[in-house]
Amino acid sequence: MNYSTLAVVFLFAAAPVVATSMVAPEPGSIAAAVAGPARSQGTRVRDAYRHPAETLNFFGIKPAMTVVEIWPSGGWYTEILAPYLKERGTFYAAANDPAAGAGAAKAVDRFKAKLAGEPAFAGVKLTAFGKGAYAVAPAGSADMVLTFRNVHNWYIAGFAPDAFKAFYAALKPGGVLGIEEHRLPEDRPDALQNSSGYMKTSTVIKLAQAAGFKLAAKSEVNANAKDRADYPQGVWTLPPTFAEGDKDRAKYAAIGESDRMTLKFVK
Repeated sequence: MNYSTLAVVFLFAAAPVVATSMVAPEPGSIAAAVAGPARSQGTRVRDAYRHPAETLNFFGIKPAMTVVEIWPSGGWYTEILAPYLKERGTFYAAANDPAAGAGAAKAVDRFKAKLAGEPAFAGVKLTAFGKGAYAVAPAGSADMVLTFRNVHNWYIAGFAPDAFKAFYAALKPGGVLGIEEHRLPEDRPDALQNSSGYMKTSTVIKLAQAAGFKLAAKSEVNANAKDRADYPQGVWTLPPTFAEGDKDRAKYAAIGESDRMTLKFVK
């Protein structure tokens, strides 16, 4: 066989692989929202660590649902959820309560500016969530409540039980609570949950069950075996925060984002 014949063989052998990899996501799917134009390049680079399509599909999200995102912060998941739910669903973004302080108020202003700058976010309904501010959506109206890497904040601030009760109140019977949270190994001291940014899976499950939820499923989609959960500045030592600055930055970058539990609860 001569070189020109070999080239033809390799060309035809490779063609199906190339064609498959270039197939566009199905319109209206989570994959299409993840690939959509409303997302900034700065958020897309985190996909390798946060697995948004796999995570949202695990929770069972559908485009006609009423969904509440608790504490969207800079809007990382909002860039996916708002376009996905815009045509057929309803999306509540329960941002920080601006009455909680100047920092919270500035965070809300930044989030509002983000919403105003993108037509795909036009349908977002903004509510407030924080200690004493629990009306994240009309009672019994939501099909799904989602929150990503936030439970430790409420635990440290002392209102995690009330937070879970608020989520339960917002959901319809049979509604889903989806939790993603930095995971502390079960053999570590409980006290680390007060400062490290990591939570034990057992603690999160107890908080949810105390509010009336039933654990429906667990996923390892956001697991990271490289994460030891034992750093000078807690979970914030790792990317994307890099709380130690340039100190050991390459080492922490190689670890990647935290090891995280991904839990699905049902009302």
